[in-house]
Amino acid sequence: MNKMPYRIDIGLEVHLQLRTETKVFCSCPVKFGALPNTQTCPVCLGFPGSLPVLNEKALEYAVKVALALNCTIENKIKFDRKNYYYADLPKNFQISQFDMPIGREGRIDIVMPEGRKKIRIKRVHLEEDAGKLIHKGAYSLIDYNRAGTPLLEIVSEPDMASPQEAYEYLLILKSILAYLDVSDCNMEEGSLRCDANISLRPEGCDSLGTKNEIKNMNTFKGVKSALEYEVTRQSVALKEGSKIVQMTRLWDADKRITTAMRSKEESHDYRYFPEPDLVPFTIAGTFVERVRESLPELPEIRRMRFIKDFGLSTYEAELLSRERRTADFFEETQGLCRSPKAVANWIMGDISRILNERHMELSETKLAAVNLSDMIKLIENGTISSKIAKSLIEEMMESGEAPGEIISKKGLTQISDESALEGIIDRVIKENQKSVTDYKNGKKNALGYMVGQVMKATAGKANPKLVNELLHSKLS
Repeated sequence: MNKMPYRIDIGLEVHLQLRTETKVFCSCPVKFGALPNTQTCPVCLGFPGSLPVLNEKALEYAVKVALALNCTIENKIKFDRKNYYYADLPKNFQISQFDMPIGREGRIDIVMPEGRKKIRIKRVHLEEDAGKLIHKGAYSLIDYNRAGTPLLEIVSEPDMASPQEAYEYLLILKSILAYLDVSDCNMEEGSLRCDANISLRPEGCDSLGTKNEIKNMNTFKGVKSALEYEVTRQSVALKEGSKIVQMTRLWDADKRITTAMRSKEESHDYRYFPEPDLVPFTIAGTFVERVRESLPELPEIRRMRFIKDFGLSTYEAELLSRERRTADFFEETQGLCRSPKAVANWIMGDISRILNERHMELSETKLAAVNLSDMIKLIENGTISSKIAKSLIEEMMESGEAPGEIISKKGLTQISDESALEGIIDRVIKENQKSVTDYKNGKKNALGYMVGQVMKATAGKANPKLVNELLHSKLS
């Protein structure tokens, strides 16, 4: 919670590069990593006499996102020219949308310790991306391959009251966008970018403070850190009686500070006017309904279903439903073994640990749902112990082999033969008389210690349930 004498107001502008085959107003391919300036034509380079034609798939994706964010879809669409000069903008204007965006007045909910909070979406509009500047010491190079790529801008209202709320909003928003499969949402490749507007005002003041916009943040944690720095910088300035000047600032991730870039532009600075080469048009209701019917089950609905259908906790359901591939993998695996809790524990436990250690996604491994399901069945029927399973999971993720193949190859079958365990258990009892005495004196955890010694002596192959029963019988 905010303990400061100032109220924090944060709004985010998220720019999403859409996953279309061609650019938004021409037929040039959208291809990341291509040789510089090889994916261009007279239209995206702004040659005189060239005319833009709207990409219908880009429009469909824009409507899809707006619907998923609970926006009202405008039936009349108009594009505008946003005029400014910058080296990577070949036409010296950007085709965007000003007063008639595709979607407006939407919302998404974030979950904070104090409860759920609604964050309003002001607008969702479609525009073309600029090119890319590559700075080389005293000079700069321009790659126009990205110019004209379809870009969706999602603008929130200033409803976030802390950097943590902004971070949670971005996580939920990215989750929804990834479910829709309209973008790869890759921040490193520039497919998902975020600018943050932040202002402070005294508690009890109804009007917003003077905002600063922060750019150059390429991770969600970077957004959070930049906002935390700005909260401190602006609050110190206000306490000292200084005036906050409206401006755009850059985040320096190495120094962990923001620096002044330029004064903040207003809409009139861009001299918006209707794009004369793209006439206004009406979106048919049937088009919107077709897009609405194509919407997948979104994260929030899936989370609630996981709780209801599989008996998962809110925390488990939240983690498993956040990424679509993870949620799909969970559902496929539990459908095979009918043990949702066990599947959830493996995904959230050892599998997540290995992925984090290797900086990988689940889809980048060779782990198959059928193999994880078979391994869980082997644990449940007593063929292998959980300890053996822990040694299997990493190899399954690397090789894609079935658990049975690995067990056979490495001789990892669980020992469930009483006669094979008798001698080992007798030796453990003989070597641990203090634990025997402790157990007989009521210290039940002493039994657990001796079970551990048997498991150690059998390299984790002993059936722990059977070991418990035999030890208990002998000691009683």
